[in-house]
Amino acid sequence: MTTAQWYVLIEEDTRTTRSADGVVLKLHRWTLSASHPVAGPEDQALAVAEDAALTYMPSFLANYATPGDSPARRAFLTPDGTWLVHLKQRHRECHIRVSTARLVHTQEETQAPPPETIKQKLRHALERHTPSDTRWTPKT
Repeated sequence: MTTAQWYVLIEEDTRTTRSADGVVLKLHRWTLSASHPVAGPEDQALAVAEDAALTYMPSFLANYATPGDSPARRAFLTPDGTWLVHLKQRHRECHIRVSTARLVHTQEETQAPPPETIKQKLRHALERHTPSDTRWTPKT
């Protein structure tokens, strides 16, 4: 299915802390936390993205916030139109990235039909699954 709807995408910098050989490691990973469709053209999506960059509260801070709390916020607009926002509340800090994107393709998941006989079910359960033979190659 092809579409041309604009979205505002919000990514959060999630962090986990692990210990390895007596060293504390803070592991960061960007996670898509929200995608909001925008009814309108690209200009409308850019305005919604700006609002999100200036008001969105990431879950990392929201979990510890009390009503009325507002974190310190530094919002940077990059040349490509993406917002990078640094937030700080008490001793906690995090980052979010807000961008606009046009959804150009979507496809629903398809599943192979289930085995029909008991013999096929047992074989399916015991056999190792092999990847599909169809590999992507660039069109020439």
